[in-house]
Amino acid sequence: MNITIKAKIFSVLSILFALMFINSGLNKFLNYMPMPPMPEEATKAFDAMMQIGWLMPLVGIVEIVAGLMIIIPKTRALGALMMVPIMVGIIGSNTFTNISGLPIALVFTIVLLWILVEEKDRLLPIIK
Repeated sequence: MNITIKAKIFSVLSILFALMFINSGLNKFLNYMPMPPMPEEATKAFDAMMQIGWLMPLVGIVEIVAGLMIIIPKTRALGALMMVPIMVGIIGSNTFTNISGLPIALVFTIVLLWILVEEKDRLLPIIK
């Protein structure tokens, strides 16, 4: 079986993307990674989200489930679709409250968009 370089890169990036979000989701429950220093506005926004008791656990569950689904090729399309609102929130928070995280957020957005484009044949029936 001849797998192209593009397919190998796509697989590796998909798995790394998924693992990053699985890790992020697990951290929402286990708190094993310290919070990096954030600007005051970002801290206020994060504190406000924490006041909504169900929000962060929900985000964590979606990150874990979607991440696991992205690792499995058969469920990758649905996992990527589930990740879209998470990425919108990440891009929004890094655009408006903590610009220092925007470059990595944009990289992850590009990877997610690539996954969505590669999975378009599975996603188009949802739209129709």
